[in-house]
Amino acid sequence: MAEDSPPAAPPLHPIIAARRSARLLDPAGHVSREQVNVLLEAARWAPTWGRRQPVRFLVGLRDAEGADETFGKLQAILSRGNQSWAPAAGALVLLASAATGAPDEVAYAPVDLGLALGQLVLQAVADGLVAHPMAGFDKEAARTAFGIPVEFEPLVVVAVGVAATESAGADPGLVAKENAPRERRPLSEVAFAGQWGCPL
Repeated sequence: MAEDSPPAAPPLHPIIAARRSARLLDPAGHVSREQVNVLLEAARWAPTWGRRQPVRFLVGLRDAEGADETFGKLQAILSRGNQSWAPAAGALVLLASAATGAPDEVAYAPVDLGLALGQLVLQAVADGLVAHPMAGFDKEAARTAFGIPVEFEPLVVVAVGVAATESAGADPGLVAKENAPRERRPLSEVAFAGQWGCPL
């Protein structure tokens, strides 16, 4: 069943309920370095196994004077679909996790990255911003463009920006995606007890 927002019961924290991966961003809305630093601090203080902190961040900014070099490089490696809307973001942030070390550390590093990403996204919502994670980008191009060492694996790029207040003049395809109901599998399909597949 389509759900535009999480259900009112059981109650979720308002920040969680308000989170959306919006694509309609205000190109005149900018994100300051100070705002980005707050998001990175939220990510830095995420839970991390053994305090290893295997996550690294590459940050590009765009302001009224234009985009910096990092933003331009990150924009260039995005998939065609993401390039249709993400350049309106005020910041693009690439997250990479450790890819070498003890097998258990390498296996868990993406979990740490996911926790850091989650806190970054929710901090953005709390600060009145949009944070939209994107898997659609060229990892090898990112590695080449930024000299990312083999010890780290780029996993996600996040567009951070200001939500557009109106859709007039926007790409009709983007507007349709924005207005489409959000859907999630019901708990009965994802939460089990006793045995795999037995609903909680």
